[in-house]
Amino acid sequence: MRLGEALAPLLVPGLVIFLEGDLGAGKTTLSRAMIRALGHSGPVKSPTYSLVEVYVISSLYLYHFDFYRFESPEEFLDAGFDEYFNDTSVCLVEWPEHAQGCVPSPDLRLRLHHAGVGRLLEAVADTPKGQACLNALIPTLGADSFSVMPAPH
Repeated sequence: MRLGEALAPLLVPGLVIFLEGDLGAGKTTLSRAMIRALGHSGPVKSPTYSLVEVYVISSLYLYHFDFYRFESPEEFLDAGFDEYFNDTSVCLVEWPEHAQGCVPSPDLRLRLHHAGVGRLLEAVADTPKGQACLNALIPTLGADSFSVMPAPH
């Protein structure tokens, strides 16, 4: 997946990315592409049942979360996941709305939509760090590859 390969070198410690979209939209596939592009050669599993998969690639700690099965946002705090969100790790979060109000705000939101045989991507930067990531993506992928949405105020 071109997007995952383009995003991988832009993943810096402290970055939080929300991956949004319907079931089967490609959130886990995108995560897998990023993790592989970073150089991870082992299995890249979906965190649907484990809730989090941990990857240490070189000196980068990457946490891939899936909160789909949460019945209440408080489960995020009960699991101690707030400790994973810090300046030394990258956090990829699927189904962040299931932990709304507890999960830290994202730097970047990537919304995937089904579009025939492909996918459409909407990208929203919520912080300067997220905007820097988007600014670096545009020349790599081309401005027509995705839509950049203004951050909500």
